[in-house]
Amino acid sequence: MRSRYASTPAASPDAVAEPPFHCPVCHRSIAAEARVSGGAVPPDLASLVTANTPGWEPRLGLCRDCARRFGSALDALRRHGISMESMPILPTPLRIGEPDAYRGRGVTIAFLDSGFYAHPDLVEPQDRIVRYVDITHARRRREDLERPDASSWHGMMTSVVACGNGALSNGFYRGVASEARLVLVKVGEMARVTHDNLRRGIEWVVRNRKRYDIRIINASCGGDYQASYLRDGLSQAAERATREGILVCAAVGNQGHAPGHPVLPPASAPSVLTVGGLDDHNRLAFSGYDMYHSSYGPTVDGLLKPEVIAPGIWVAAPILPGTPTATQAQLFATLSLAREGELKALIQAHPGVDGDLDAALGLEPPLIRQLVAAKIKGNNVISGSYKHVDGTSFAAPIVSSIAAQMIEANPALTPQETKRLLIDTARRIPGISVDRQGWGVVDAEKAVQAAIDARGRPSPLGSGRARPRPA
Repeated sequence: MRSRYASTPAASPDAVAEPPFHCPVCHRSIAAEARVSGGAVPPDLASLVTANTPGWEPRLGLCRDCARRFGSALDALRRHGISMESMPILPTPLRIGEPDAYRGRGVTIAFLDSGFYAHPDLVEPQDRIVRYVDITHARRRREDLERPDASSWHGMMTSVVACGNGALSNGFYRGVASEARLVLVKVGEMARVTHDNLRRGIEWVVRNRKRYDIRIINASCGGDYQASYLRDGLSQAAERATREGILVCAAVGNQGHAPGHPVLPPASAPSVLTVGGLDDHNRLAFSGYDMYHSSYGPTVDGLLKPEVIAPGIWVAAPILPGTPTATQAQLFATLSLAREGELKALIQAHPGVDGDLDAALGLEPPLIRQLVAAKIKGNNVISGSYKHVDGTSFAAPIVSSIAAQMIEANPALTPQETKRLLIDTARRIPGISVDRQGWGVVDAEKAVQAAIDARGRPSPLGSGRARPRPA
């Protein structure tokens, strides 16, 4: 359906030019005719903008672009029966304003991480995991993904943040590339991912890129030490992957408060698209943004890293099934929806799940409800199946999933072009140093549109990868 904010009548040739309008939501200066006055904003849309934009009032107006984005978000919330009064942790696609028409179809992303799990959001109703390999144990097989272990949760979260279809949330908590294919490459254990195993993982992807048509590597883990890309094997592997037509997208790390705030390989390699963290306070659109405590450069080679930032906190991610954490979350979620008269019986039916709840059986139901609410908040629980997490480990897959949208829209894009377009369309946060945010917050909608606009345009780096667009 065409947006009511999609166009504005042309001004009379004799009209006096009005000064630019500074949108109080996205803080961009735009042409005066692109302003939407407060009186033209419906009350429900105004309520959503107010809830997500500190200090905004309808009388201030907003730009047509922001009005359209908030309108799309409001429609999505309504489809899932979400009220503005009980605003939950928002799904990534809504928070970054991604274009819903692209889901990473026909694109394969390889994830390098400490472990994985065949989560329902990846394998139901269609299994999109096309290959699983363990660099550290050659005998591991696809069936091992059905058995969660202590190292499974991190890679499960990063892959689902990017590519999950929200199967356990009726599609609400889906990733941006919810129809992309996945190759899962285990490069260590939760206790340790070594520099050398990361290198081996990238080299495996490069060797097998044609077999699985891998276009993107997501590395949400880093090496053991800082090193110059001129001599470091891990960095050189990442550079080779780029030359072979694979975009390497890496988390910059979470040491922004540490002395030297080091950027480790492969994130420090020149051709890698390195991603830092944004704190958007679980809000829509471009308003009230802060930085997450990401690592940042210059690198040992004097390079600016990260290039872009994306949400690195309040990110919805799956809870590893079959674990005590999952059992607790399911009980908390059940109790939060139960009537007060049912609380004690439910706790008694699940002894040993949570010691504090067991000890609270003597309390009155209102006090038990307060305890449950505190447990949900303290454990970052969203529902029985999801929690919210933080770290640049989750910012990187968000950017990888946007890149998958771009490649779906324009399969001829090279890694260098994809990186450049993401940089060109990013928006800087006022008042934050360039060292920390690079070129700014990724703008999914504008990045995908830039990829579409680049169709048929000669690449400044030579011929792109010509291939038919997926059906």
